[in-house]
Amino acid sequence: MSTATQSIEQLTINTIRTLSMDAVQAANSGHPGTPMALAPIAYEVWANHMRYDPSAPLWPNRDRYVLSCGHASMLLYSMIHLSGIQDIDHDGNVVNAPSLPLEELKQFRQFGSRTPGHPEVKHTAGVETTTGPLGQGCANSVGMAMAQKWLAARYNQPGFDLFDYNIYVQCSDGDLMEGVCCEAASLAGHLKLDNVCWIYDDNNITIEGDTSLAFSEDVATRFEGLGWTVRRVDDANDLKALAAAIESFKKTTDSPTLIIVKSVIGYGAPTKAGTHGAHGAPLGDEEIAGTKKAYGWPEDEKFLVPDGVMEHFAATMGERGSEAHEKWNTLFGQYAEKHSDLANELKCIWSGDLPDGWDKDLPVYEADAKGLATRKSSGEALNALAKNLPWMIGGSADLAPSNLTDIKGEQDFEAENYGGRNLHFGIREHAMAAAGNGMSLAGLRAYVATFFVFSDYLRPSMRLSSIMKLPLVYVFTHDSIGVGEDGPTHQPVEQLAAARAIPHLIVLRPGDANECVQAWKTAISQTEHPAALVLTRQNLPTLCRDKFASAEGVTKGAYVLADAAGGKPDLILLASGSELSLAVEAYEKLTADGVAVRVVSMPSMELFEAQDAEYRESVLPAAVTKRVAIEAGIRQGWDRYLGTTGTFIGMDDFGASAPFQAVYEDRGITAAALVAAAKIALA
Repeated sequence: MSTATQSIEQLTINTIRTLSMDAVQAANSGHPGTPMALAPIAYEVWANHMRYDPSAPLWPNRDRYVLSCGHASMLLYSMIHLSGIQDIDHDGNVVNAPSLPLEELKQFRQFGSRTPGHPEVKHTAGVETTTGPLGQGCANSVGMAMAQKWLAARYNQPGFDLFDYNIYVQCSDGDLMEGVCCEAASLAGHLKLDNVCWIYDDNNITIEGDTSLAFSEDVATRFEGLGWTVRRVDDANDLKALAAAIESFKKTTDSPTLIIVKSVIGYGAPTKAGTHGAHGAPLGDEEIAGTKKAYGWPEDEKFLVPDGVMEHFAATMGERGSEAHEKWNTLFGQYAEKHSDLANELKCIWSGDLPDGWDKDLPVYEADAKGLATRKSSGEALNALAKNLPWMIGGSADLAPSNLTDIKGEQDFEAENYGGRNLHFGIREHAMAAAGNGMSLAGLRAYVATFFVFSDYLRPSMRLSSIMKLPLVYVFTHDSIGVGEDGPTHQPVEQLAAARAIPHLIVLRPGDANECVQAWKTAISQTEHPAALVLTRQNLPTLCRDKFASAEGVTKGAYVLADAAGGKPDLILLASGSELSLAVEAYEKLTADGVAVRVVSMPSMELFEAQDAEYRESVLPAAVTKRVAIEAGIRQGWDRYLGTTGTFIGMDDFGASAPFQAVYEDRGITAAALVAAAKIALA
């Protein structure tokens, strides 16, 4: 057999395989075996089933292909190249150039290339989500599927089925072992998301060796128990069986589908096929030559794309996708004439814009010594925003009554009603955040919520929100030792520092009701940054804004709340969140004692660091070195503002189970302690 005698299907499949092998070898880094095994699956999905227009990679009703086993990135890059997907610019406009010309495949894993080690959305056109951490792509796909169902429920009208796309996910043993994957599968089964299909590469190989070392469960039984329809394909090279399984998925109307496909990792490699030696390292020139010989491929050719292969994709997926896209564009034009308001909403979703008046009903709170918990003012701000932002949807990991994240008057999103805006994720924090990323990728303004201490459960997905530049909002309540009686297991101490450590995540810890409203406004204003709102369980005094500075200072991260006479302080008190009122109390005591003191509210270090040097100097003058910060968390992160001589009042241990006032008193986080520290600093 030679390239000249192979069917066009086999020629295309072997092109995918050899491009993947050659790129990994050229980089001397990567995972060749999985693309070699999965090439027939990717071929069948793309060439014969997926509805996708390569000339319009952001077409809203395209089918999505997610490579959850992102280490096999060369599989996806080969598909993007061969199918001729066009590039897009930063503004989402199609560029008349290929996303991945052959030269980019030759630069696999090299600095500045569009073929990084793991796929990155917004970096490479044709990549739907950033994958690599196993399980994430699977969980993202559930959010994508939820978004499609919601979009269809709200925007499809009689005679106008604008949204009916499917999501195909390629996943591995490693994906299915990860907890986030099981959480997401459980949620998808419960919601009967029949628009998502996971294709499981059952090859019995992991990096350490055979999966029998650590994995012996019956995957089919598990997924059937989770409410999925399960299909089997005994040989990844059997295109007819693959086609039948995929067609079965497309006809399934009441459950997600898992297709279990048996494959041989490193298929065709003379000595490494079926072994972990084909998993995480280049095959080597000798093994590649032997593999190409087995494929009937020129042994010395590298990055060979035979005549007819790209034309084959153009004649299959290309023509099918172009025709479907053209019909959809015509349909949307008619839809815009008949349903102009809904069409305008969709245009905002696709552009990332906010509707006019989105913030017009935000509440303003009068001074109140008793005040509100910021979780309470957050719930009121959320509802005011949701009133004028119809595609704002979200929910909690079984804590909505405590997080106060329900949109009042709206229905629940469930299998019998995909139009609801209140989502119930169950006690699945990690899948919740990953699904939130999937919904954000569809353009929805999503939010997810839980107790702050459980941010540890979803941190990998929150990190990916930042990497992907998604404006997902995280609502974290019960933010500190103010949780009180629940004790140290539920009292966040180190979580603030941990959240602030994630680049580009905007952490907002408001100090009263009006700061909380401004925090929400700031979070929704973001287009390329996720935001974490860190909110209290206990009431906080609502400050008098006639006496103190406007809460709009939140938008700059930190601002002068109260100042010394003439704006010339000898000492600066810094605080965030629930400790802001303690700083105000200490300020009033120190001012009465004749101390020239300034209070700086710092709800967001990230936003403050984004301000220019002049503004930062105006808030924290370098000449004023006597500084005291107070926060019910660990010190980490505060030293940049305290310098070598500043004092921190906070936590260096875990909390305790007691009424929150007693915990604050015992840990020395009080206004009296702040006054004492200030006087020592001034002595």
